[in-house]
Amino acid sequence: MATNPSPVIEPLNNTHISNKDTFTSHEAQEPYKQSYSDPHKVDDFNHEKISSAQTPRDPAMMEVDSEKGMKDTDYREKEINGTPTSFSDEEREREKEKPSILRRGWNMIKPFFFPFFWLLMTGWWIAGLVLHTHDLHGPTATWLIPTLLWLAITMRLVTLYVSTKYVTKPVAWVWMKAIYNPSKMVPAKLRLPLAGAGTVVVFIVGTMATEETADNTRANRAVSLFGLVVFIGLFYATSNNRKAIQWQTVIVGMLAQFILALFVLRTQAGYDIFNFIAFLATSLLGFAAEGTEFLTNADIVSLHLFILGVIPAIIFFVAFVQLLYYWGWLQWAIGKFATMFFYGMKVSGAEAVVAAASPFVGQGESAMLIRPYIPHLTSSELHQIMTSGFATIAGSVLGVYISMGISPLALVSSCVMSIPASLAFSKLRYPETEESLTAGKVVVPVDSDEKPSNGLHAFANGSWLGLRVGGMIIAALLCILSLLGLVNGLLGWWGKYLNINDPLNPLSVELICGYVFYPLAFLLGVPRDNGDLFRVSKLIGLKVVANEFVAFAALVSPDPKNDFLKLSERSRLIATYAVCGFGNISSVGIQIGVLSSLAPGQAGRVAKVALSALISGVIATLSSAAIAGMLVVDSAVYTKVTIA
Repeated sequence: MATNPSPVIEPLNNTHISNKDTFTSHEAQEPYKQSYSDPHKVDDFNHEKISSAQTPRDPAMMEVDSEKGMKDTDYREKEINGTPTSFSDEEREREKEKPSILRRGWNMIKPFFFPFFWLLMTGWWIAGLVLHTHDLHGPTATWLIPTLLWLAITMRLVTLYVSTKYVTKPVAWVWMKAIYNPSKMVPAKLRLPLAGAGTVVVFIVGTMATEETADNTRANRAVSLFGLVVFIGLFYATSNNRKAIQWQTVIVGMLAQFILALFVLRTQAGYDIFNFIAFLATSLLGFAAEGTEFLTNADIVSLHLFILGVIPAIIFFVAFVQLLYYWGWLQWAIGKFATMFFYGMKVSGAEAVVAAASPFVGQGESAMLIRPYIPHLTSSELHQIMTSGFATIAGSVLGVYISMGISPLALVSSCVMSIPASLAFSKLRYPETEESLTAGKVVVPVDSDEKPSNGLHAFANGSWLGLRVGGMIIAALLCILSLLGLVNGLLGWWGKYLNINDPLNPLSVELICGYVFYPLAFLLGVPRDNGDLFRVSKLIGLKVVANEFVAFAALVSPDPKNDFLKLSERSRLIATYAVCGFGNISSVGIQIGVLSSLAPGQAGRVAKVALSALISGVIATLSSAAIAGMLVVDSAVYTKVTIA
């Protein structure tokens, strides 16, 4: 944990916390243990309210309010200058709002609705299998997706009535008997070398086992594998504290990234599942065109203008995410993913939540999910939070890239692969050396802002937030592209006096980046005999210096003079994965601004680790590109924009 005075915890009508004025650092952890007896069940944290305040006497003061049975009541944060306000019984009764008629009606029909819904979905699933029996031996997409959807709905409905401990305990028992206990029989000195050797074997076999294709020879795969080894070696050599590296985090992170890539890029089931997710994302964002058509007309929509084709999709998606957040679905999904990272990779709860949320809500918004803990994060946790933001893209801009002509399948798979990679590379570069406040739990706190009155209110708030996000994107692109044009103009004028006056390749930011990032493009396994190395290196440089918007726009520009149209399918695929992340200079300013505003006392630490986090995030994204180069057999399949 970061160096802070002992926390002071004030009980707020919480029977789980003894009536004590102050607690020591050790005692401060006990209320959590008393309140949540089942650490595997993340749902228990859904109504947790944790807020932080700073006072001159104790900057680490924290409030804990975990009253039970608050689903049907609206409550606000009771905090004045870091201390809770006292209320009489009458005032408390007046403060509580009676459930609305709709809420009371829903509570009455809820016990009957969920079983009816399950029967309806089961009938749909069985009828689909019967009517499409002839397809069961064909493509897996015809039966696998409906089956997985039915299974997911069934599992979720079962957990509404049955505690997850009946699932987690048997799984934990199998894990202990089959894996954990046998691993303890291996001498401690041999565990790490054997784990590392096993990881290397998995990577080599997975990379070299399949037959060669025209653009994916074993030589190219070997270069991609070598590049991944170089990335890991350089990060180990430049680690902030090599003795403190938690190798389980690194090994599990790299293995998870590779296994995910194997599942998506080498199996039909993985391809179908991620193709279906990409199809859903494309279809969802495509509905924004109906609203745009109403506001303008069909002819204008068909022009595919950026401001009318992309910004409405962003506004709609952000509003939809806010609706999911109001319903609690987003927190539930993030909590489940975070639990896997928490137990599998031995990271803190705050790091797990941000890593799981980054592909959904983006670099700034993911930090907001752990807002109460930000003032108390360690330097390593701050480094990891920033790295997760730099390594992936957000769902709010997914529609932007799809509408530009980027393969949604490549985008979705890249984001998922980069999550464990960001954890691995961050902990390799900046391992934990302090005591973390969230080291023993996964918590997604309730938002401290005023809760919307209903779903329509949440959707309206989201539309306004989406409008602001879209406006920021327009302003950022306008300024960045204008500044890039100015710099290129000055460089071109200056280069003429050095006889760098090739009209097709003048001195520019792209040209300079092409040389600076040339080694990185080589390490990713880009073909070396057709000029693609220089083209991909220019795209990587554009992404880091400007942003991923500029790089993707250059990659898919239909201009006949666009040199990137000459890229081979393998090079195009690697470039797509390499550019798919927020790791650029302007994002550093965004993250520093967000984290510093949420925790002014951490501004110095944030600025100190920002550059290292940027490098870690960029390399995490590039590692996904290298693994794609190692595994993809038919690159054209993963660069297509149209999804069946």
